[in-house]
Amino acid sequence: MVRVLIPSGALGLNYDKVALQRGIDAKPDIIAIDGGSTDSGPSYLGRGVSKYARSSTKLEWAGLMAARAQADCPLVIGTSGTCGSDSAVDWMLDITREIAHEQGIPIKIAVLRSQQDNATMVEAYGAGQITPLAGAPEITGETLSSCSNIVALAGAEQIAEALATDADVIIAGRTTDTAIIAALPLIEGLHAGAAWHGAKIGECGALCATNPQSGVVMMEFDAEGFTVTPLADGAHATPHTVSAHMLYENSDPFILYEPGGHLDVTAAQYEALDDTSVRVTGSKWVPSDRYTVKLEGARPAGFQTVLMALLRDARYVENAGTWAADIAEKCSAKACDRLGLAPEDFRIELRLIGHSASFGALEPRPGTPTEIGVIGIVTAATDALSQEIGKLLNPYLLHHPLTSQEEQPTFAFLFSPAEMPRGQVYEFALNHVLTLEDPMQAFSLEVIET
Repeated sequence: MVRVLIPSGALGLNYDKVALQRGIDAKPDIIAIDGGSTDSGPSYLGRGVSKYARSSTKLEWAGLMAARAQADCPLVIGTSGTCGSDSAVDWMLDITREIAHEQGIPIKIAVLRSQQDNATMVEAYGAGQITPLAGAPEITGETLSSCSNIVALAGAEQIAEALATDADVIIAGRTTDTAIIAALPLIEGLHAGAAWHGAKIGECGALCATNPQSGVVMMEFDAEGFTVTPLADGAHATPHTVSAHMLYENSDPFILYEPGGHLDVTAAQYEALDDTSVRVTGSKWVPSDRYTVKLEGARPAGFQTVLMALLRDARYVENAGTWAADIAEKCSAKACDRLGLAPEDFRIELRLIGHSASFGALEPRPGTPTEIGVIGIVTAATDALSQEIGKLLNPYLLHHPLTSQEEQPTFAFLFSPAEMPRGQVYEFALNHVLTLEDPMQAFSLEVIET
């Protein structure tokens, strides 16, 4: 049997300290936690920085490093620093060294890097080793060259290589959420389907249970299946909460793709052992005929300036779409005329919060709200140009009438100054996989003693 203790869905989200101690008392074989997310968009990968506060990361990581010392087992973090770039890994390594010094405990650290060299990726693309997933954007070699950061998602094989160093702490770059959990059960030769299925269920800690914010869960893997047990007071796993987690960040409730194959839970059986734990059997791992890893890349997409105004007048609220479209057209024409720009040199968007900001023309529930927040978004090649066009947009958002024959209205700006520079913005550029001849081909491993 292998016991994997998962303190939380991500480092930086906090965990229940009492529940964590229960997990330590149960003698885990490894402590595993995810450190990443793409949920907040491409900027973090584009800049190679963490979305979480250093203070929170250090406090929580210090608690886990102390727990590791008490449990005398490895501690592994996947997708360090939100995005898993080399700079984010170095950020996490710096925090780890700082804590080790403060705790006075010498440790052995394995650093698994996932960042890819742009020129190497261009060559791989030319050799047909980079192929698109469903819905992927069209790319060229220039696309790969223009990314500020490209990372490959490590699987269980790369984590296994890191564990083989006998390191106390493993700081990994970009990994799949499941790899850090599945690796040790797979190393021990336990049921492969259970290893991957349990890893998927436990990837976000107690999100697979009631009281999902409590964080801490214990996953027990064996030769036939796995058992999930949330450890916080008031947290209960049920067949419903466990089976439902296959749909978390996954469009298919039965299939999950990973490096080297896919998980099939079509025949999985979920059994409540008591009012807290759930036992799962019948999961299946299907190896693929080639080994691929997913690539993530982000690249600069111009500079942005945003403005925000509020509409409350009922007639303007009712006709907000028409009003916004007229502003975008007139302000775009003015920017071309006064700044000598072509239409493709910039972009003006007006998002109507409370009206159609999420879905645009696809909004399925139209209605007439009390007020509408209007966000003007200007994107251009330089920061100065985006701010200049933002200043052209300013008077429209303050005074633009619905028709030319009516009194000039005045709307409310939320902030002063109204124009708020956002600096460089980024966009995800890849939804592709990279074929490898060997799982470590795109990754590197370094061992550091503190």
